[in-house]
Amino acid sequence: MGSKKSGISRRDFLKTGARIAMGGAAGLSLAGSSHGEAAGKSRVVMVRDKGVLDGQDRIRPAALGEMLDGAVAALMDERDAASAWKRIVSPGDVVGIKTNVWPYLPTPEPLNEILRERLIGAGVRQENVSADDRGVLANPVFRRSTALVNVRPMRTHHWAGLGSLIKNYIMFVPIPSNYHDNACERLGAIWNLSHVKGRTRLNVLVMITPLFHGTGPHHYSPGYVWPYYGLIVSKDPVAADATGARIIEAKRRAHFGEDRPISPNPRHIVVAGSRFGLGRSRPEEIEIIRLGWNEDSLI
Repeated sequence: MGSKKSGISRRDFLKTGARIAMGGAAGLSLAGSSHGEAAGKSRVVMVRDKGVLDGQDRIRPAALGEMLDGAVAALMDERDAASAWKRIVSPGDVVGIKTNVWPYLPTPEPLNEILRERLIGAGVRQENVSADDRGVLANPVFRRSTALVNVRPMRTHHWAGLGSLIKNYIMFVPIPSNYHDNACERLGAIWNLSHVKGRTRLNVLVMITPLFHGTGPHHYSPGYVWPYYGLIVSKDPVAADATGARIIEAKRRAHFGEDRPISPNPRHIVVAGSRFGLGRSRPEEIEIIRLGWNEDSLI
């Protein structure tokens, strides 16, 4: 990976974004039609900063916070992050942060803390914010939540092909294995359950060190993660996941020197849009706003 940086500094994250229509990246079967929003395109913000990791691959919270703030401001078309966060939540909200605790590649705790701080800064009462994963059905904040923030790392997955934002809600059902059939293609149905539907205000796909390959139910190898230094942020989980999936596919192609499709095919992403109405997966239906470092973006 090269070391050349773009001319966009961290301070510029709130000011500068390059809007492009997402294109190319064939191979992954993400060609389904999705209708989760009104006519137009789903906005996805991709922000990257090599400074988010220190020399020992530890997260620098200040840099991560600036990345998230810049992405949220761009997503909401606001000049400053504080205004953007106040459009995502209001003081009367009760907010569950749906995180992910898979031990090999969990949602970074600094990111959970930053999200708590931003939500409270937007006026939500501290006691009305909670981050949880496997305990969401019993968590009192989640049980009375009016809003959800969905945050998890992207990784390959034995049953679903990819551990995605859409899949992150599998803990909102009492028997997750009921959704494992046919590469977990019915995961989008969970988003339409009464205790979930319409509550997700923000999706954050963590692409700081994604996992792009593995075999077996609990696979993980340090040889198949790489520093991408990124976050993908959107109100549309399908568009965010489709963007992340194309990056994973491109990384696999570069690593193996040939097309190596994700297995099983992460069809749940397309199905979440085409069958369950959660968003858009087609490249021509997605608008990407790029912030920060753009080298080796793979998309």
